[in-house]
Amino acid sequence: MDTTSRAYTYFICMVGAFGGLLFGYDWVVIGGAKPFYEAYFGIGSSPSDQGLAMTVALIGCMFGALTVGWLADRMGRKKLLTLSSIVFLLSAWFTGAVHGFHMFLIARFFGGVGIGLASGLSPMYIAEVAPASIRGRMVSLNQMMIVIGILAAQIVNWLIARPMSAGMTEAAIAQSWNGQMAWRWMFWVPMIPSGIFFVLSLFIPESPRWLQMRERKDEISVEKDKGSLSALFSKRYTTALLLGVFIAVFQQWCGTNVIFNYAQEIFQQAGYEIGDVLFNIVVTGIANLVFTIVALYTVDKVGRKPLMLLGAGGLCLIYAILGTCYYLHVTGVGMIVLVVLAIGCYAMTLGPCTWVLISEIFPDKVRSVGVSTCTFVLWIGSSTLTYTFPFLNRSLGSYGTFWIYAVVCAVGFIVFSTKLKETKGTSLK
Repeated sequence: MDTTSRAYTYFICMVGAFGGLLFGYDWVVIGGAKPFYEAYFGIGSSPSDQGLAMTVALIGCMFGALTVGWLADRMGRKKLLTLSSIVFLLSAWFTGAVHGFHMFLIARFFGGVGIGLASGLSPMYIAEVAPASIRGRMVSLNQMMIVIGILAAQIVNWLIARPMSAGMTEAAIAQSWNGQMAWRWMFWVPMIPSGIFFVLSLFIPESPRWLQMRERKDEISVEKDKGSLSALFSKRYTTALLLGVFIAVFQQWCGTNVIFNYAQEIFQQAGYEIGDVLFNIVVTGIANLVFTIVALYTVDKVGRKPLMLLGAGGLCLIYAILGTCYYLHVTGVGMIVLVVLAIGCYAMTLGPCTWVLISEIFPDKVRSVGVSTCTFVLWIGSSTLTYTFPFLNRSLGSYGTFWIYAVVCAVGFIVFSTKLKETKGTSLK
């Protein structure tokens, strides 16, 4: 591949990965906005409304993930990327502009739809346009953009919110600038990258694999075979489907995402005060980005299977040690080191490799519906992990919870050792 072709490939893959950037931002931004919109809408004393506000986007994610395969096959990858940018743009504006709680929920639902579409579509498109020799690196760009989006949301939340006095009532917060405007700007900021995404999506080509499947005789014409759920669930694709579903669920159930979702509780139980906790969260975010960048340079050199084995085995060991430290009431910087090691291990292995593998293991005719199904299952895995952690942590303690995650990772290591085949450098079928 000459320099010009390589630069063009990087350009179109980066545009495809913009969906990952918005996915990461929209996924995390609500955490910083939470205390302010709760005060504005007066739901601080209603756990059901608080939970609904946090989970309605997840329902949208599942809807988007369920429909992305069907839409991608009928509209094409390029048009759906453009449509997803519009969904992100409008949902960002709508979320920040509403004045009623029910309209806020509707806006967050459509934000979730955008996340669901992007989480399945971006890696699918990139895998189909990238040459086999750098496909892993290109798909991993999507994970890097997700991580950048997460960091961007954390930074934006920190910059926009104004300091508040301790002990402020909900009514006082609601009347403050934070309660009136800060949370709105937190949701409005991604309108800028959404607009850029929309414009750039107009200048990228359609996926050649989709053109093949649609038998565009004036462009490319090859095999006649259309994907569907019935085809995906046929005996012919059982192995690929089961493996894809396991990989997607394992990426969530390996436990690393609870460190992001419940970082405050995890660090406080390790002996840190709230001020130190906020700094430690930033450290984990930086580690996540640094090791994701490392993955860009290893996934096509080392291969997918060795990295998945490293991730599962490494996390098993780290979690076993982390759980033991909690059991022995160990505190201090050593706990930060273990958590950062877990984040780094995940970021350079299971995080990006999952998206690479589920975009590679399915043949052209069922790839869109296969990726859609795996993405849907991944979001179910994410919701169950997030939901069960507080119960596990309360009943078993942090040590028992991390020991359970260590067992899950050991199971993953065994499955990957025996069932996963290397896809590095292979052409898509």
